[in-house]
This record gives sequence, structure tokens and C-alpha cells, in this order.
Amino acid sequence: MSRKHFGTDGVRGVANKKLTPELAFQLGQAAGRWLAQTGQPRRAVIGMDTRRSGSMLGAALAAGLNSVGIDVVSLGVAPTPAIAFVARTGEFGLGAIVSASHNPAPDNGIKFVGHDGRKLSDDTELGIEGLMTGEFDRPVGAEVGTYTEDRTALSGYLELLVSVVPERLDGMKVALDAAHGAGYELGPEALRRLGAEVVLMGSEPDGMNINAEGGATKPETIQNFTKAQGAHVGVAFDGDADRAVFSDEQGRLINGDRTIGIWAAHYQQSGELTPATVVGTVMSNGGFETYMTARGIKLERTPVGDKYVAQRIDSTGALVGGEQSGHIIFPRRGPTGDGLVTMLELLRVLKREGRPASSFYDDYQPWPQLMINVAVASKDGWEDKIRPEMEQGETELAGKGRILVRPSGTQPVIRVMVEADEYGVRDTVAERIVSAMERELGGHVEGRVDLTYALGD
Repeated sequence: MSRKHFGTDGVRGVANKKLTPELAFQLGQAAGRWLAQTGQPRRAVIGMDTRRSGSMLGAALAAGLNSVGIDVVSLGVAPTPAIAFVARTGEFGLGAIVSASHNPAPDNGIKFVGHDGRKLSDDTELGIEGLMTGEFDRPVGAEVGTYTEDRTALSGYLELLVSVVPERLDGMKVALDAAHGAGYELGPEALRRLGAEVVLMGSEPDGMNINAEGGATKPETIQNFTKAQGAHVGVAFDGDADRAVFSDEQGRLINGDRTIGIWAAHYQQSGELTPATVVGTVMSNGGFETYMTARGIKLERTPVGDKYVAQRIDSTGALVGGEQSGHIIFPRRGPTGDGLVTMLELLRVLKREGRPASSFYDDYQPWPQLMINVAVASKDGWEDKIRPEMEQGETELAGKGRILVRPSGTQPVIRVMVEADEYGVRDTVAERIVSAMERELGGHVEGRVDLTYALGD
């Protein structure tokens, strides 16, 4: 059975067009029916980011849940990780998040977490889709679910954040770009409670400016802001605050690889990194892996996607894992990516080390990494048609680089990533593969991005 509505991260689309209130209501009903079968409490917690459509979709989702006998508590605007925290620490069987993360304001999305705060499995999402059709008995009277608005549960999440840095952050000036998103209140509040001086931007959401001016996907904004404000470090969230990227005081980007590297190296040196393992993805930079290996730390790679990172963290017992995009999981703090926790974990290392953020920047040099998107007439048989060029490239890069070719699951596009320890070799191998795609697959280049000092995912 194929998935009709759920994608790689919940259900997403343009709000009121693809993602309609009617669909949100159906999703609520189906998720509620699934919850009733699990034996977990028939209570759901809902939160949303700052998009104008969030209230509309959240109300429809809550109504669907209520209509099948599920009580709903709404947190209002809250970061995705805060909703997951409340779901796993309160008496809830389900958490529901209305957010499209880093997407522009007209988009929105709905995703669910279980009573343990983890994203639902693909099989569970498929099961929920199967419950969206067909007849069923509706509860009436006292069996209909209740709806309550209550933000008090967020106080426990704020306490968690403050507990991350027992050393406090007095004397540290932090520039924060909240992307006019869900972290615009709790992010600066946690920093101020820890004694930091906060200079803030992206903190005036109007429903349509989420992710528009900056945020984690436009890191040059926080890089410029940090330097202009004379801050010790800068941090940028995305719209739902489940990821964070940083700037050092010189305005240089600290992406997910660097964040994990700084954190892991610090705790290895203090004897607290057990096991000596970190989790990344196939996009994690080769220079980062070389740096970890030289320190005796193993990098475990997974496919792109935070759910794969979470699974590998569980299987290895690693204390950190994530993506270049800044979506990082610290399992001792929670089972999912959390931009606010990531911010505080890195700031704690800076505080404990007593060093400026810039002093870590040259701990390793990233290998040159290039991504080229090639639109093709057909993806049929693409591997066989470019196999000679792939094999030649892999021979040239043996031990000093990688090739990663991934067809898009939704578009007639093939993504070519080539990484090498030297720019010239990287570019030669990449161009040879792309030329083969143009010749054999009727392709043309849609765009190319040098990922060497960028976000990657």
C-alpha cells in the first residue's frame, strides 16, 4: 500500500489548497482512531509555529481528534521539540505539530509524535492513512473529546533547557535569529535565565514572515548580525526551532558538522564521550570524518533524514548525531532534534573551554564538496547508463573522496554530490558524471552549490 498523504516529514503542502482544513480534520479523526487502538491515554497535545494558517489547521485537527473521543490540550505557538517533550513527559498518547519547518509561510504541515516523543514510524503513518476512509461509530455526549488551551506544560521544557548549562552563561553575549518562528519566545528566555546578554532579531512574527528574512536556512543573516553586534556567538533557528546553526564572532558559519565536532572533541577530551562514536549522514563532510577519526572517534553514516540518524543513535548508543543542516539530536535531552538544546549544548562547551568560538574554526578543514542537480528526461536505467563514469571517478577518489548520486523521489532530477580532498579532482569527476547524464539521459543542469562551507542537507 502506497502512502498518499504522508511524506518524509509528515503531511505538507500549501495551506488551504493542498493541506486543507478538511484534510486536517480527517487526519485528526484517523490519528485519534489509531490512538484508541494503542491502549495509550486518549489525550493529545497540539502545538504550532507562527504561520497564519496554523490556527485554522490546528482547530480542524483538534476537532477531528475530539470527534473520535480524544481530549486535546493546545500549547499554542511552541517549538516542535517542546511539543515532543510535553507528549513524552505528560499523560498523552499523541503529540501533533502544525508546522512546515523551514518552508515559506504559505506552506504548512502536520506531523505526529507518539507518547515517547518520537516521530511515528512509516508503518504507523500508513496505518493512519488507512483509517481516513470507511464508516465507524462516532461517540456522542460525554464520550466526545474535550479541548483545552494550556501553556503551563511548557514550563517543564524551559526547566530542561536551563538545566543544560549548570555553569550558566553570565558574561556571554549571544546574537539570536529566531526566524520569526516558534522559538522566538522560549529561545531568548532560556538564554536570559542563564545570564546571557541577548541581542535578538526575527522575533516579531506576523504570520507571514516566518523564515523570510533569515533563520537556519539563510545563515548569512546571523553571520552578518553576529559580527555587527559584536556578539561572542550567533545562533539561528528554523521556523519550528528543531534545528540550529551558528556563527562565530568573526561571522563564519558553524554548521552541523562543526557543531558535532566541537561538542564531541570536548567531551572526548574530558573522558565523557562513551562510546567514542558520533552519527552523521552520507552528506557529512569528509574533512569532518577525518578529524573525528584522527581523534579516535568513529563516524557512523546514515541516509539523509533525522529519523535514520535517530535509529542509528539508538543502535550505537552514541551521545550525539545529526546533519549539516543543524538538525542535531542529543539523546540524553530528548529523542528528536532540538534547536534550543543544540544552542545550549554548544554554548556550554564554549563556556567550559573558556575559548572564543572562532578558536575552534580551524580544528579541521572541510573537504571540497559540490552538489549538482541534473534534470533528466527519464530516470529509467540511470545507473547503468553512467556506470563507466561512476567507476572511473570512484577509482580516482579511492581513499580521498566520495561520490553520492541520488535520484529525487518526487521530481525528474538526479542529485550528484562529489567530494574530494582537492578542488580540481572534485570538479573533474563531477563534470564527467554530469556530462554523461546530459549525453545518456537527456539531462541539463538545474543548479549547482558548493557545499564546502555551507549547510549541505
